[in-house]
Amino acid sequence: MTSCDKKLVVLDAPDFDVTTTAATYKAGQEVLFNFTGNAHVVSFYSGETLKDYDFIAGRVIDVKGAGATMEFTSSVQYGVQTNQVTVLASTDFNGDYSTLAKVKAATWLDITGRFKLGTTATFLAAGKIDISDLAVTGKPIYIAFKYVTKPQATNGIVRWWYIQGFAVKSKATLVNTASATPIALTLADQNSAGFRIIDQNPAVLLPAVSAPALSQVTATRITLIGNNYLYATLPAYDSTNPIYDATNPIYDPLSPAYQPLAKLPVFVPFDPASPFNDPASENWAVSTAINLETVDLGPDWSTAVKVGIAAAPLTNYRYKYPNAGTFKAVFIGSNNSIDDAKVVTKEITLTITQ
Repeated sequence: MTSCDKKLVVLDAPDFDVTTTAATYKAGQEVLFNFTGNAHVVSFYSGETLKDYDFIAGRVIDVKGAGATMEFTSSVQYGVQTNQVTVLASTDFNGDYSTLAKVKAATWLDITGRFKLGTTATFLAAGKIDISDLAVTGKPIYIAFKYVTKPQATNGIVRWWYIQGFAVKSKATLVNTASATPIALTLADQNSAGFRIIDQNPAVLLPAVSAPALSQVTATRITLIGNNYLYATLPAYDSTNPIYDATNPIYDPLSPAYQPLAKLPVFVPFDPASPFNDPASENWAVSTAINLETVDLGPDWSTAVKVGIAAAPLTNYRYKYPNAGTFKAVFIGSNNSIDDAKVVTKEITLTITQ
């Protein structure tokens, strides 16, 4: 057997150029960019906010001292326990999420009273609350939702709390040269905040010696739930329960009742002496470090004008700048193969007047 390792090399950069008939135009007036030559691919940066070639490597905005706000929505269902959720903030947490004890070793400020918390299954907006006073120069902030479970035999069954729409935003905005609306600068949202659950009694191999919380985090929601309340009459402690019967048809691939995901559990009798049947416990949903001093918006992006060698050659491109300013319009022309590319960059500085 033989193989070929020859690369597809692009021999020549594109013979590509861009011109305009003038250097000054009025806002809303069509600018006609004329092309000569040809390129396999042509991309356009208008020079406006978020479309600026000077920021292709990334756009980081300094918002130090501008202040910040925090918002989220919450709802609650089931159960009867009260005062289970507390909202906390820390600027000295060291980022060690390994145990709840290490999380609690930090200084956490209770900021629950600043927000409206849900009272029903309908999500309630907590408000867009100023947290500027919590900022410490040079340090990030961590946000936590603390959930407490009281013994359920005497305090009733726990409630299920849902938190979503979380966002921390700078009070500064980015001037948007492409529209009249300033761009809000989000420091963290529900997904990027990276909440994780830290449990006082996490799951271990033996159910009788732990009381894990049922809380979980997804990209769009935090769900806070306490541990299961264990008592002797639960079906799990009934040795005659069909789930413990190896001959149960749900475990038989040849049976119409077969359930592919069903697994034969090991019966563990109820231990009345276990302190984990109905403990007082807590679990926290803790964010990652949230930087209140800079916002990373990532790279500015171009507009595709021509894509691929099969596309017909272009003679011009039309664009309107809606607002006044001075803009560096940049066109990137390239000849490409799967292994190589040759690129030409053309710039035109335009003055847009009212």
